[in-house]
Order: sequence, then structure tokens, then C-alpha cells
Amino acid sequence: MDNKLGLGALTALVIGSMIGAGVFSLPQNMAAVAGPEAVMIGWCITGVGMIFLALSFQSLSILKPEIKTGMFGYAQSGFGDFIGFNSAWGYWVSAMLSNVTYLVIVFSTLGMFFDSPGHIIFGEGNTWVSFVGSTLVLWLMHALVTRGVKIAAIINMIATIAKIIPLLLFLIFTMLAFKWHTFTFDFSGHSFGANNDLLTQVKNTMLVTVWVFIGVEGAVVVSERAKLRSDVSRATILGLLTALFIYVFVTLLSMGVMSTPEIAKLQNPSMAEILEHIVGPWGSIMIGCALLVSVCGAFLSWVVLAIEAPFIAAENKIFPKAYAKVNRFGTPIKPLILTSVCIQVALVFVFFAGSTYNSLITIVSEMILVPYFLVAVYTLRLAIESKNRGKLLAIGLGATGYGLWLLYASGLSYLLLSSIFYLLGLYFFIKAKREQGLTVFVGKEKIYVSCLVVLAVIAAVIQVTHFIGH
Repeated sequence: MDNKLGLGALTALVIGSMIGAGVFSLPQNMAAVAGPEAVMIGWCITGVGMIFLALSFQSLSILKPEIKTGMFGYAQSGFGDFIGFNSAWGYWVSAMLSNVTYLVIVFSTLGMFFDSPGHIIFGEGNTWVSFVGSTLVLWLMHALVTRGVKIAAIINMIATIAKIIPLLLFLIFTMLAFKWHTFTFDFSGHSFGANNDLLTQVKNTMLVTVWVFIGVEGAVVVSERAKLRSDVSRATILGLLTALFIYVFVTLLSMGVMSTPEIAKLQNPSMAEILEHIVGPWGSIMIGCALLVSVCGAFLSWVVLAIEAPFIAAENKIFPKAYAKVNRFGTPIKPLILTSVCIQVALVFVFFAGSTYNSLITIVSEMILVPYFLVAVYTLRLAIESKNRGKLLAIGLGATGYGLWLLYASGLSYLLLSSIFYLLGLYFFIKAKREQGLTVFVGKEKIYVSCLVVLAVIAAVIQVTHFIGH
């Protein structure tokens, strides 16, 4: 079966990967941490930063055509096997947990429709009914992806078209209902208190904005499956600009329909309640149905992207070789099984810990920061080594600056927490090296892994202390 993807499928993969569940909860997610002024600044920073990052992907795909394994190949080429592995591993963890958030938000949406104060069935996607439903959806999608990446990409393209229409309708209705005095109510976010000044509010928007843009690298991750190499960069830019337009206007127009404090209190998916506020119950139903279609498509996209990470890493000999094997439909089965089993384990934690959508997206965003940052730094390194003082240097500096800002804005506590997840991946790297009879850690890698262990131990102690304190 031909598993090559054209421009349309690649662009749909990028848009479908980015516009999943996040956009439907975006108004509440942003209103909960910042006022309109900070949100506008946050979107400006994110928009410019993401454009620089997308241009980095585009430049690298042109300058390094021999690296056919995307962002993980760039990290490995620039900084060695261990860093390349961590790029792939961090990306895989982020992609795997993204799928958990999709399942949680699906059943949280059903809870909005079917739950009542005295009779909770689905809750916020963390009841036993939601757990059973999520499990069934997970393994249904697992069975579908085993039939081939091309089939999953076609279904995702249909789902992407189907969800864009309700989103455009939402923009039209919110534009008609927009009131300037509502938008400017608490414009500077004074309701957040004296400790949340403008800079703090802008920082607090960063992980939310990164969360909804995760997926911009979708075409790059599956670049080896592209019919034309040039389509990879085109799909990346087209997808980014489409998503940026939708995100900015969904957020800002919503803040002109309901005040920021009101939106902050809404249950997710908050877009449903905002549209219901404008047009009545049918608006909530329309957004709820759009979310269900959207998440099914995004779930497929992210299963594909998740399994590509171990598969590509195995082809690059930094993951155990068994993960490079594919079935007759071209699907890497072992990475798919690993991903599905870990999603299932995460769903168990969601059920017993009572975790919600909002609590999951933070760690998802955090895990993707390192892979993104490595792409930016590699672009800057190439510009310096090739003595390119023009466009490439500007792109490298812009993307690297944005990456550093994200690491700062995300906060030390979340960076420490991510080190625990990175430490868990060492098993696969060690096994891959031993299969080849190679020394596991060489040169600076010994320093890197020592630092990782120290950070993970510190993070574990903090988490245990926090747990005992509560």
C-alpha cells in the first residue's frame, strides 16, 4: 500500500494536530490566567515565536535534505545520540499524553450535556464511566491505525474539514455579539490580584499558547512519508497561519461576549457555553459535536505522530531495533503498542487521581519545549558554522530567543518535573546501545546524564515532600 502523503494530507495533518481539543477550551484557559491586555501580548509573542520556529523547520528541511527523520534527526545530527534520543523521547511523552487529554475532554463534553448536579455520569472526564468509554475509544483507534498511516491521514483530513466549519461559525457569531465595553472590562487583569502583574499574566499564557500550537511540526515528523520534500515546509507554514488566525480571534472575540472573570469560571469546553450564551442551547450542541469530531481526527493525528517518534529513533539506532519494524500496512506495531499501553496506564492515573484536562496540558506543553528548543539551537548553530549572517541567522536567533523565553516562562518547578519523565526514557536508550555493542554514554553525554539524574532526584524529593505535606 502507498503510504506517501501529498500537500493536502500533510497540511491537514498539521492543522488537525494543532486544532484538536485545545481550541474549544482556549477561552477559559486564557481567561483563567490573564486579562485581555496580557492575552494580546501573549499571542503576539507566541505568533512571532511560532513563525520563527516554523521557519526553522522550513530552513532545515531545505538545507539538510539528507536528514530525513525530522526534528529528532536534527537534534541527533547537531548534538549527538543522547540528545537526539531525548528529543524523540520528550516528543513521544508529549504526544502520548496529548491523546490522554483528548479522551478526557471528550467525556468532559459529554458530562456537560448529560450530567446534572445530583447525577454525575461523566464528570470532567475522570469518572469510571468516562474511564471505560476512554478505554474503548483508545483501542478502537489502535485497531484503526494498525491498518496504515495513510488511512488514518485520510480520515484526519475529513475530520479537519468538518471541524473548521463550526469554528468559522463561532467566529461569525462572536463577532456579531462582540461588545467593546465587555472586552475592556478588567482589561489589565486587576481581578487576578497584586501578585499577578502584566508580566506574570503574560508568562502564565505561555504554556497555554504552546499547548494549542503543539503539532506545528506534524509534517516534519512524518517528512519521510511525504511525496514531495518541498510539501513539508509548505504544509507547515499553511497550517501554522490557519491555526494562528483561528486561535487569536476565538480568544479575543470571546472576551467581548462575556467578561474575563465570567469566562474563567466556565466548564470546558468553554466555547460551547459562550456560543450558548449568544444563540441558545443549539450553539452548545453544535460546538460539542464539533469537538467530538475534532478530537477523533486529532486523536488519529497524534497517535500517528506519537508512534513516529520511537520508529524514527529506532531507524536512527537510538531506540531498540524492534521498534523499527512495520506491518504489511506500513504501521510500526511496537511503537503503537507502547503508545496505547501507556495511554491506558495514564487513564488509570487520571481516574484514581481525579486529574482534569487543565492539569494534564501543563506537562504536555513542558515536555515539548526541549525538542522545540533543540531545533531552534541547531538552526542557529548552522547559521554560525556556515557564516550565514542573513536570513538563517535571524531565524535561528528568533527561534532560539523564543525557546529560551518559553523555558523561563514555564517555571522551574515544571522543568524539574519533566526531568523525571526524561529519566524514565533512559532504559530504551541504554538497551539500544547495548544491542549494538556500543558504549552507552560517551564524552559530554556522561555530564548530561549526570545532570539529568540530579534534577530528577530533586524533582522527586519535591513531589514527595509536597504529597506528604498534603
